Amino acid sequence: MSGQRIVVLGGGPAGLNAALGVADLGQQVLLVEPREFLGGTPVAERYASITGSFEDAETAMARLAGRLTESALAEVRLGTRAISLEGSPGDMRIGLEGPGGSEVVTCGSVIVATGFQHFDPGRETQLYGYYEYPDVLALQDLESMLKDRAVVRPSNGQPPERLCFVQCVGSRDRNIGNEYCSKVCCGVASKEAIEVREQLPNCEVFIFYIDMRMYGYWESQIYWPAQERHHVQYVKGIITEVLERNGRLLVRGEDTTMGRPMEVLMDMVVLSVGMEPSAGTREMARILGLAQNKYGFIDAPGSPLDTVTTSRPGVFAAGAALGPSDLEDCASSAGLAALRAVSVLRQSEMIGT
Repeated sequence: MSGQRIVVLGGGPAGLNAALGVADLGQQVLLVEPREFLGGTPVAERYASITGSFEDAETAMARLAGRLTESALAEVRLGTRAISLEGSPGDMRIGLEGPGGSEVVTCGSVIVATGFQHFDPGRETQLYGYYEYPDVLALQDLESMLKDRAVVRPSNGQPPERLCFVQCVGSRDRNIGNEYCSKVCCGVASKEAIEVREQLPNCEVFIFYIDMRMYGYWESQIYWPAQERHHVQYVKGIITEVLERNGRLLVRGEDTTMGRPMEVLMDMVVLSVGMEPSAGTREMARILGLAQNKYGFIDAPGSPLDTVTTSRPGVFAAGAALGPSDLEDCASSAGLAALRAVSVLRQSEMIGT
């Protein structure tokens, strides 16, 4: 490939869409992914399905990856990471380190799509017992069980009779510094609740929430169907702790609608953990010299009207590297980042002619 290309860092939903966008615009693109596979977190964490559409997550990611790898304008390097960046828009040199060693690649611009990581529930001072009780899970743990169609209690291998979700674990919490809403957790919990009820019709499913926040079409796609067709029980309340009681889990909190204390026994508790910047996002911000917002995500100074331009000219960002994002956000920001990146390169070519 020639030096006039765009480099995309990250092979998840945003990175794949950004690379496809660049190729669709007729420009050469190099996608760099540290893992040995494409698909990002949905594949790495073994997501069962896409929230809203319920399409198999692995199938959806494979379709995107297949389109990219079949493009004559695209190159993919797995097991590779960026280690440096020099130059100016239209004439940049990015250092890469991979299986074959280190090299410097010339490019016109860079798109960062390094994603997010799930909040670690242990940071909530273990009030929910994530590392203490085997039957306390996080959303991604249940996703993997749903994918295998094997929703069982890790403690005894038996299907749960009562399962609950606890919302806003690691989000909307000033005490830990994550004041923001992670956007997807309510929708993902509702999707998973539907899937639990489909796989285990005799299991009672509860969702304990502060506020239910459904974006776009999720209200009609998952929220109402969860209640009306699948009989998921939504309880407005705040959960304060989870304790072990005679082989089951005692969930304590407050029913804020009724204004009274609440104690309920469950077989499994699923913590709806929020989004935080991935280690890769933090690392790329440091290596590429990008400003971060107070939460560690890559800052877009021109937001909300320009959501993808970073503090460094010629470098753009997309998806959850910018902040909590659903898959639609990833696709739309990736498309804009691709357009901006190609525009930078073509403008520099015009100036040079």
